[in-house]
This record gives sequence, structure tokens and C-alpha cells, in this order.
Amino acid sequence: MAAWALLVAGLGLAALGASGVRHLALFGVGLLMGAVLVLTEIGFTASLRRFVLEFDTRALRAPLALIGLTTLAFAPLLSLGEAFGQPLAGSGAPIGMQVALGALLFGIGMQLGGGCGSGTLYSLGAGNGRMLLVIVAFCAGSFLASLQMGWWQSLPGINAVVLGQVLGWWPAALLQLILIATLWWLAGLRPDVANRSRAVWPLWVGALALALLNMATLALAGHPWSITWAYALWGAKVATQLGWDPAGAPFWQAPFQSSALSGDLLQDVTSLMDIGLVLGALGAALAAGRWAWRWDLRFGAMIAAIIGGLLMGYGARIAFGCTIGALVSGIASTSLHGWLWFVAVLPGVWLGAQLRPLFFGQGAQ
Repeated sequence: MAAWALLVAGLGLAALGASGVRHLALFGVGLLMGAVLVLTEIGFTASLRRFVLEFDTRALRAPLALIGLTTLAFAPLLSLGEAFGQPLAGSGAPIGMQVALGALLFGIGMQLGGGCGSGTLYSLGAGNGRMLLVIVAFCAGSFLASLQMGWWQSLPGINAVVLGQVLGWWPAALLQLILIATLWWLAGLRPDVANRSRAVWPLWVGALALALLNMATLALAGHPWSITWAYALWGAKVATQLGWDPAGAPFWQAPFQSSALSGDLLQDVTSLMDIGLVLGALGAALAAGRWAWRWDLRFGAMIAAIIGGLLMGYGARIAFGCTIGALVSGIASTSLHGWLWFVAVLPGVWLGAQLRPLFFGQGAQ
């Protein structure tokens, strides 16, 4: 724990020196997110698989609670439009084929990879070495998709539809909360499902804590919690070191992307929070006596890690996010692309679950 504390302190001071107090606070938020994820084991990969394979509706209750609580947390901030002297913007994105196809690819990938965007990070922090391979492939897939974004954006679709901007933030949040509460109630009508969690803390604590931490992210960063933008950036930074010239890539010529690519990694909010998430997960696992380094060296498991990471990276980039950036933060921002993402990921989860035995052996579902 002493080495962990020194590492965290060193990175915190580096973040403070690179970008100031706001980035230091966001690093702290990332640390807390990693700890919550490890101690509550709240997530989407296994929950969605249980839902599509076994119609275990109760598996959806924790994710739905997280989305609903985050919607409630976002509404007052988005209705104000600013915090700490900076404008606030939700996670809105166009609605079209690229979102649907990207979510489907992501669903396949997260079943093969064994984690979603946040899941890969906190699992790595908890000692799952296989996630290193998943993350490397995730970065490669996300970078590849960034080079082809122009083609994907030419597919049929419509501009972003954000209910908060159409109806007003509080009416939109109320309407959405009624829908989520109804789905949450319906998901609890199956009482015969055993509790499979080995979490230290109950799932409702995870849902509440992550909603509040996402609210803090919105207030401090000006945008909600996201994960996978960092993977695209990391992939691009490695590519530049290998001789790639971003001048010929329209995506990387946009002001935000160009600035991030040329800047210090710790100045990028998503990268800083992702690093914090891994370290927070590591610290929580160590403190709880649950950390153990492990690596699945089976050939099939490693191939699945690579394919899963590539599919998640590519899918997340073209679909404007993962289970965090598109699903949780998107829906909580009352953007309809988040609901499209939710529907489209389910067939991908089913397909990925059908493929798992090919890589992990029978009974892997």
C-alpha cells in the first residue's frame, strides 16, 4: 500500500502541475470510481449476458438504477448550464446506423474481452493481466475507427435529439425517470434468481456512488464521465511515435483532437480519470485483501482478448461511447442515442455469448 500511495501522490502532483486543481480533483474522482467498481462489482458485461441468455431480468436492476440516479443527478446541473464558471454539456450524439452498428460490435466485443470500457480498467487494477491485451487491442480498434469516421458519419441518420433541450431539463428528466422506474419495477418481477455477487458493498451503494461521481465529473470537467476517448488518443499517440502523420486524418485535425494529440497526456481529462480508475481499483483490491495477479494464458482466451478489444474499440468510437459514455451518460443526458445504443447492444451481447465457448470451452456462457 505504501508504494501505491506514493504512486498516487506522484501522479496527483503531476496532474496538479500540468493542469491545476480542477484536474487534480478529477483524478481523485477517477480513483473513487475505481474503488467503487471493485468493491460493488456493479457492471454491464455479465448483467447483460445473464439477461439475454437466461432472461434474468433482475440482472438489469443495478444498471437501470445507475442510469436513473445519474439522470436525477444531471438534471439540476444541465438545467443551470454552467458550474464553476464553465459551460456544461451532456453526452448528446446523432442517431443513426453508426450508433446501432457500433453498439452491436461493442456488445460482441465485451463478451469476448470479458469487460466493457470501465470493466477492463478496474479488472486490470484488481489484477487481471489479460486486460492488458484487451486494452492494447481496444486502443488499436479505436484508433482505426477514428481514421474511418468520415465514412461512418455519411451513413443515414439524424442529428442529436436531446429531450432536455426539447422539453426542458426537468420535464425530460421526469419523463425518463418514470420510464426507468417502470423498467426497474418490471425487472424485479422474477423473484427466483439467486444473488451471484461476491461484492464487498451492495450494488445500490455502487449505483448511488457512481451517479454522484458522474455528477462531480460533469461539474468539474464540463462533460459527463467517459472512458473510451482515451483509448483512441492512446492509440493515436503510439501511432505518431511509429511514424504516422495525423495531417492526412480529418478526425485528428479537429481542434479538440489535434490539441489532445499534441498535448501532455495528463492534460486530457478522460486519460487522467482512466488512469485514476485503475489505481483506485488497485488500492481498493489491496485494502480489501482481494488483489491477486492472474493471467489466462490459454491460446483461445488471448485470441478472444484481442478480437474483443478490437471490436470494442472500433464499436465505441463509431457509436460515440461505451456502456459509460453512450449508455449511462448518454441516457442520463436525455439523449435518444443512448436508448438506441441500449437496444442495439443486446443482440451483440447475445452473439458474443454464443461465440465464447469457441474461445473458452464449453460452459463458458
